[in-house]
Amino acid sequence: MEGSLGLLRIQVKRGINLAVRDSTSSDPYVVVTMGNQKLKTRTIKNNCNPEWNEHLTLAVIDPNFPILLTVYDKDTFTADDKMGEADIDIRPFLECLETYADEILHHQADTAASGTAIIRRVQPGGGNCLAHESSIFWKDGKIVQDLILRLREVKTGEVELQLQWIDLPGGCM
Repeated sequence: MEGSLGLLRIQVKRGINLAVRDSTSSDPYVVVTMGNQKLKTRTIKNNCNPEWNEHLTLAVIDPNFPILLTVYDKDTFTADDKMGEADIDIRPFLECLETYADEILHHQADTAASGTAIIRRVQPGGGNCLAHESSIFWKDGKIVQDLILRLREVKTGEVELQLQWIDLPGGCM
């Protein structure tokens, strides 16, 4: 995409103890929004611990632009119910990408190297929606981040994700 720094692949893995919005369960799906980009997972019927394992890909134009994750309960005859939301803070992830850009390029030239190493840990705090410590790690020549986000505006609910960067030819990262 023109003007993009690159693509961010978000693997929406699963929901954990999501809020009940129907009588005994919910029919959850996730919407990820960044600017005018809006992507969503499929709906999982009658499950407050759904496993989506879906990949959503956003074009990152401005790294300071917020990414919002919202979980909804699909309803047939009324508007879908919101089950909580969380911001995805990609700045620590992008900082690691910038720091290790040369190593990533070198690794792409040397396909024999492999392995996994944690390069940064991000702690939960007031500036993010992390439920637990998040690890940014080097895995087989790529920088990946595992996150579990605590949903706001609800008593219970978390969503597990994984971020991975996809470089574009001529990209700035």
